[in-house]
Amino acid sequence: MTSIDPATLELGLDTFGDLTRDADGELVSGAQTIRNVVDQAVLADRVGLSFFGVGEHHRREFAVSSPEIVLAAAAARTERIHLGTAVTVLSSDDPVRVFERFSTLDAVSNGRAEVILGRGSFIESFPLFGYELRDYEALFDEKLDLFSQLLTEKPVTWSGTMRASLDAADVFPKTENGLRAWVGVGGTPESAVRAARYGYGLMLAIIGGPSARFRPFADLYRRSLDTFDQPPLPVGVHSPGHIAETDQQAWDEAYEGFEAMNNSIGRERGWPTYNRLRFQHDVGPEGALYVGSPETVARKIADTIQTLGASRFDMKFSTGTLSHEKMLRSIELFGTEVAPRVRDMLS
Repeated sequence: MTSIDPATLELGLDTFGDLTRDADGELVSGAQTIRNVVDQAVLADRVGLSFFGVGEHHRREFAVSSPEIVLAAAAARTERIHLGTAVTVLSSDDPVRVFERFSTLDAVSNGRAEVILGRGSFIESFPLFGYELRDYEALFDEKLDLFSQLLTEKPVTWSGTMRASLDAADVFPKTENGLRAWVGVGGTPESAVRAARYGYGLMLAIIGGPSARFRPFADLYRRSLDTFDQPPLPVGVHSPGHIAETDQQAWDEAYEGFEAMNNSIGRERGWPTYNRLRFQHDVGPEGALYVGSPETVARKIADTIQTLGASRFDMKFSTGTLSHEKMLRSIELFGTEVAPRVRDMLS
């Protein structure tokens, strides 16, 4: 088990910019949702959280398709919090442009940019940008290889089958202290090994089942780092959650949003209709939802960190139609009450 220093533990937040409902039950516009996301990042910075991540999506339920622009707006209004993606869909993007955008974000944020790269659990970006789903694996493998070379910030000579070759290509702007990069992993051994081989941090997306189920992937990743002569690198966790004053209040506030999101996506993927019984299981010890009072959520986060030897936990605080006001309160409680409890428990 990797020992975690509570003083260096990173606790952060992720959002996909879900379209929410206002006090009258009406859906908020995408434009207002984006402005709300920036306000949420400002509050996360104010309450001392470590990271604020914004996901990339290209579908009606989510407002954010260009996370770096939203993060740049947040950078102008924040001081300490690190800003990044959750995730950047590298498979349907160009590694050179991704590096350019994030090195620019790193400049405007004074060195606070991070990139979390992933294949994407949604496929809308593939036909939108002219990629074939049959190339799903090959696209990510090649582009991750190229992006790894770009991170050296030296001229790159590279060739592959999915994009044009590069011959001593230099990419600008350069960062002042390098760009912190992770790979988001849903739970396959190959993904953990690949992250280790290229020297990325491992971000485990745990959205179902107990965290202990992912312990073998964290262990495999650490063994693979040794195999590839990589230095020790962090393991992080991304999981959904919501915090309110009591467990019952948090459950009642969060359920409608989880139900709406699961049923919307589930209709496309053949999932069964979401119900309260499943929700109550998911918020329990064997589930992947961190929903409850500050004490309940802190205990569950601490257990996950100890189980996986993780040094970062990012709670996806936006789910479905949960209102902006309730999300702000959840962020406040996460920073002022959950974070100190987690560190106390781990110490």
